[in-house]
Amino acid sequence: MRRTVRFNRFVLAFLAVGVTATSACADWHTFWHDLNVGYKRNNAWPEPFNEADAMQVAAPFEIMKHNGWRIHNTIGHELFRESDGALLASGNRRVQWIATQAPALHRDVFVMRGMTPEETQARVASVHQTLASLNIQGPRPAVMVTDVEPGTSSGAWATKVSREWLNNLPSPQLPATSAGGNQSVATPSGN
Repeated sequence: MRRTVRFNRFVLAFLAVGVTATSACADWHTFWHDLNVGYKRNNAWPEPFNEADAMQVAAPFEIMKHNGWRIHNTIGHELFRESDGALLASGNRRVQWIATQAPALHRDVFVMRGMTPEETQARVASVHQTLASLNIQGPRPAVMVTDVEPGTSSGAWATKVSREWLNNLPSPQLPATSAGGNQSVATPSGN
């Protein structure tokens, strides 16, 4: 009898070990797999992380480019007629340039919000009318209302700055010696 009890205990212990061994075996394989992945990742470092880091570095610049195109493609107050919100000739040319010449990713047209909702709707309708009159290849540019006003200056001030720059521009001149140390053609030789 004593042998039977011992034998039953042995069989139960063997079965218990066998049942737990299968789950331990699965955990054992997971452990070695994770260890292998960690080893390979450590040996490949920093390659797996460079692309994510580069995207995080470039993200602010992409936002800045987007904001720059937004300001560039904004149709400001000065390009609309005050009475009815219709585009002036320069506004029509500006919309045409945005719709046909701007890079395809940056062909959205932004319209400055008017003083009243009616004025804003008239401005948007005028831009849509100009876009409809153009022979555009591909999708039609989106028209959106914005409150971000582009920086502008008067034509007189811009002309003054340009003339001052031209007046202070030094005369072009060739260097006296070349990069090789030879006397330049621009200077007379001592013969």
